[in-house]
Amino acid sequence: MSTDQRTSSSGSSVSPDSDARSLRARIRALLVAVLLAGLGIAVGSVLVLAAGLLLRLAGVPITPVLSIVISLALATGVGFGGVALLYLWYRDFDISYVGVRVPSLREFGYVVGGYFLTLGLVFSAAVVISSVGVEGGTNNAAQIGMENPEVLLLLIPASILLIGPGEELLYRGVVQNRIRERFPAVVAIPVASLIFASIHYVSLSGAPSARLISIAVLVLPTLVFGTVYELTDNIVVPSLLHGAYNATLFSGLYFFVKYGGEMQQQAAFLFG
Repeated sequence: MSTDQRTSSSGSSVSPDSDARSLRARIRALLVAVLLAGLGIAVGSVLVLAAGLLLRLAGVPITPVLSIVISLALATGVGFGGVALLYLWYRDFDISYVGVRVPSLREFGYVVGGYFLTLGLVFSAAVVISSVGVEGGTNNAAQIGMENPEVLLLLIPASILLIGPGEELLYRGVVQNRIRERFPAVVAIPVASLIFASIHYVSLSGAPSARLISIAVLVLPTLVFGTVYELTDNIVVPSLLHGAYNATLFSGLYFFVKYGGEMQQQAAFLFG
């Protein structure tokens, strides 16, 4: 987001009235961010349910592969992307609000560095969780992939082409930016990351405590995504990073499913 579209939160107050207005503006920014996050999930879910109903009425069987295709296209693409673009239209902003350009060599460096950092953080967290004997929730898409490995082969390119761009456009480009208008980066990034991780509660299976563990782990890579976005002001950079991260996890899960191994259940809760 361009500098002139951000509102500084470091200026001193000049009156009680301005203090009250500033507080209301900050609360509004947080509420709008949460609403946008939830709206993306709600719109995507309605579209997927409607498409599934129409296909069943038409006598088309819903295979695991078709289910994933519908979810990716309608939930991640139309749902997340559509909500983000409608919000920009509502506020009379163009796409420059989120920052879209071909990454520079330096920005590709952020992708590479962020990629190794996210994997290191997440796998370190997985080792700690395993060592203390607790279990995280299982990502539903990963669970379908473990039962139908061909789905994982679809999810690998989809991570880069749809999942990364769709989720980043909404949750970094719009949600994080909206918070950033009223808060400094040190607040906006973790709050947006927590919102993004929390909305995955519905896409996880398992006990509530297990889902919360997975959400806590998911905060780690999203902190990196948000920081990279703040540093580059280019939504393409965290989109590539997010896509590469997910593609790597799906590739690893496919390897464990095909060739066996005790890590596939542990790996299934790492996706975001």
